[in-house]
Amino acid sequence: MSAAGGRTAARLWARASDDVPVDTPRVPAREAAERELSKPVYHENDPNLLERAIDRFWEWVNDLFTAASGATPGGAVGLVVVVVLVVLLVIGLWLRLGTPQRTPSSEGALFDEGPRSAAEHRTAAEEHAAAHRWNQAVQERMRAVVRSLEERALLDPRPGRTADEAAAEAGRSLPGHADLLRAAAREFDDVAYGGRTADGQAYRRLSELDSDLRRTKPLLDATVRGAAE
Repeated sequence: MSAAGGRTAARLWARASDDVPVDTPRVPAREAAERELSKPVYHENDPNLLERAIDRFWEWVNDLFTAASGATPGGAVGLVVVVVLVVLLVIGLWLRLGTPQRTPSSEGALFDEGPRSAAEHRTAAEEHAAAHRWNQAVQERMRAVVRSLEERALLDPRPGRTADEAAAEAGRSLPGHADLLRAAAREFDDVAYGGRTADGQAYRRLSELDSDLRRTKPLLDATVRGAAE
């Protein structure tokens, strides 16, 4: 190669070298960008943790309904129809079964007010029955039964006694009425604590029991044995 050709080639190589851009390595550049973007000034208006969680939740709900509408015949309209039918079914069950009540309990005390005589409880029961307030009538009549047994010394007056306890104790001296006393105690518990609704027939049964007990003579030996125990 001639000297002129060599000089020409050298000039071309130098020019080409000047045209090549200088690249910054990728990793240091990315790290520099991350450090810059991590500065607080860039995040002043970012949502907080709670806002991000709420946004994620609504995104999930939207995705869920989108998937459901895609799988339901008729798309979104079909999904709305299904939701309406479910709501109507729930309302129907609620109206049919009523408000959920807690299970019957025998823990409640029979008397929730100050001392009243059996006659006073009977009068209150009759007033409720005349107004067809059967729940209150049944409760007052059961209280009349137990108070009458206390007045006859067949039961010792005891605060906090439950209807079940009164029926069990009275059944020892009145064995012929033990089953009816237990049934009356269950009726009282169902109405007073179990959310059940009484009717006129339930009240008449309790009234007849009250009348029968007033005419029945107790087994005094059984009463004495029960007191001794």
